[in-house]
Parts: sequence; structure tokens; C-alpha cells
Amino acid sequence: MTIRDDHALAADLATEAGERLLRVRERVGYSDPAALRAEGDRSSHLHLMECLARLRPSDSVLSEEATREERLDPRRLSADRVWIVDPLDGTREFSEQTPEGEGRADWAVHVALWERGRLSAGAVALPSQGRTLTTADPPKLPTYDKGRFRIAVSRSRPPEFVQKLAYLVGADLVPIGSAGAKISAVLTGEVEAYVHAGGQYEWDSAAPVAVALAAGAHASRIDGSELTYNQADPSLPDILVSLPELAASLLAGIRDLHR
Repeated sequence: MTIRDDHALAADLATEAGERLLRVRERVGYSDPAALRAEGDRSSHLHLMECLARLRPSDSVLSEEATREERLDPRRLSADRVWIVDPLDGTREFSEQTPEGEGRADWAVHVALWERGRLSAGAVALPSQGRTLTTADPPKLPTYDKGRFRIAVSRSRPPEFVQKLAYLVGADLVPIGSAGAKISAVLTGEVEAYVHAGGQYEWDSAAPVAVALAAGAHASRIDGSELTYNQADPSLPDILVSLPELAASLLAGIRDLHR
């Protein structure tokens, strides 16, 4: 087993799960969003768990769709290798249509590998966009031209402090669905930053953060401290991902707002 194999496996698994989710959406349809969300979560989770059990049987797994008992299994905390997965990041967006009647595209599948204290591989599939961002071949970060920039925020509940931060640093807010779609948007040039402080878990950010760090982007807690994974409590409530040139000013603005 090589590190390269883990990069490729993360990309393959995320892509395959995403293709499965597209088939689920086509089969189930949008008439019952709750049923579509439930079937999407179930189908993707079972696929990822089966594949990891077969291909990496000695590794531990932390999945959003695991039972509470599985998440609290203490063996995960002493494992050298833990896969952190979100089988369907953005269930709401997955089950919604655009005004034009097409399925929304701002949802994702996350597959990351945590290895001996750090994220060592990861992939974010964006199935409706037809692409997968991966540590095997990290995206090239866009160039930032000084001036007004864009911050990705929640479609329905942007934190009030992010609205104040945008005013303070001279940025526009861009609503995007899932966390994976928001972080991916930083890496592909749709926005320049993502700031969140409303409650998340490790599976919401592990894979996109792995790709962001591999690409050379900044990723941290909003106080500038390191994002840490495979903790007993998987809550990881806040995050900042940005182009590296913007990190210092965003962190300074956040500090000013929290004084």
C-alpha cells in the first residue's frame, strides 16, 4: 500500500458514491424530498462502508451516517489510520431543484484519510458538476487580484458575524449549499474565502480541507488554530478556508469582531 494508492482510492470512492447518488436522484425523483434524502444517505453510506471494509479492512472509519455507538467506538481513537467520510454533504441541496427544474449542483461526497495525527489523503466529489477534487492532483489555486473579494456562506443561515466581517474587510457574500461545495468554490475560483461558525463536525470538512491544504490554501479554525481530526468529540464548529493572501486580514478581522 502506498500513499499514492490512498489518494487514488479516496478519489475513486468519492466519485463512485457520487455516481450512485445521481442514479438515486434520477430513480426516486423530487416529489418526496425526505425520501430522496434518506435513500441518498443510506445508499452512499453503505457503498462507502462496504468498499472500505473490503479494500482497507484494518482501517477505522468515522462516517456521518454511522450509528452513535459506532462513532463513539474507542478503538478509532487509538487507530493509526481512520477514514473520515460524509456520504452526502448537503442533503437539502441534493433533494432540491433549481427554478429551471434541474437538480441543484452544490452538494458533495467527502472521503478523507486521517493518518497518525494528520490528514494524508482526501477527495471531494461534486457529482452534479461532473468533477472530483483530490489530493492526488490538487487544483491550482486561482490568483487573487487585490480589491473586493467574495466569501461563501450558508444559503439559509449565514452567521451574523460573517456579515459583519464582510463589511469590515470589504467582501461580498455568496450563498452556496454544502460545506464541501463552499470549500471547493474557494479552490476553483468562484469565491476567495469560506468562513463558518455555526456548528459542524469532522466529516463536514476533513476531505475538502485535505484537498485545500494540498493545493496550498489556508485552512484553520477562525482563531487561527489548527484543525484537528479523529477526536473523541467529532464536533468541529468553526472554520476558515481562503486563498493564502487573504488569511491574515480575515483572521485580524475576526479577532476585531470578537473583542
